[in-house]
Amino acid sequence: MQYIKVNDLAFYYENEPVLENISFEVNSGEFVMLTGENGAAKTTLLRNILGLLKPTKGNVILSKKNRRGKKLVIGYVPQQVSSFNAGFPSTVLELVQSGRYPRGKWFKKLDNEDKEHVRRSLESVGMWDMRNKKIGELSGGQKQRISLARVFATDPDLFVLDEPTTGMDVESREEFYKLLKHNSEVHGKGILMVTHDHDELKQYVDKHIELIRKENSPWRCFSMDLCKEPSKHHSSSH
Repeated sequence: MQYIKVNDLAFYYENEPVLENISFEVNSGEFVMLTGENGAAKTTLLRNILGLLKPTKGNVILSKKNRRGKKLVIGYVPQQVSSFNAGFPSTVLELVQSGRYPRGKWFKKLDNEDKEHVRRSLESVGMWDMRNKKIGELSGGQKQRISLARVFATDPDLFVLDEPTTGMDVESREEFYKLLKHNSEVHGKGILMVTHDHDELKQYVDKHIELIRKENSPWRCFSMDLCKEPSKHHSSSH
């Protein structure tokens, strides 16, 4: 089932073209990575997909429903999300548990399934042992992991992750990729992930979208199986 459909998207800052000719899709049960050199407008593309920016041309269709016919839940982790300040009063466990509360029901009692989900979410990012620490005591990389754990705790249908492994060591990244692969393969989640670690990640993903550009031109989409006219746009090699 199609969760994201990007149709010939272009985005301009004022009159300056940043993205052009972007077309691809992300389906349920599919793990897709998005790469490109620094300045490749990857975050800008994610923000267009999520409706935080409006495409100049083309459009993005986000599914309203998940594969079970219920409302689609999106888990978005922006780049460098770790901006909690030192005075943030919550513990790690409390923050991740808050991902299990339905909207507007902040004081419901968590059942055993909820608690198990929270435990697994924290273990998946190697932070279970630090569950009783205050958020403000954590390093930037640890805060990034906690933010990921909270998104896992919400059990979204579609993950949109912008360089989520910042601050993780190689072993932690490997565990994280395995977890994402399990979520897409076994639980049918759709995953779109911006990353620099494409060599590490390629054994896990189903599709690779790469943004490239000719000199002095906007970033375009290139991928053998996804983007239009690959021979025309494949103007550089990595």
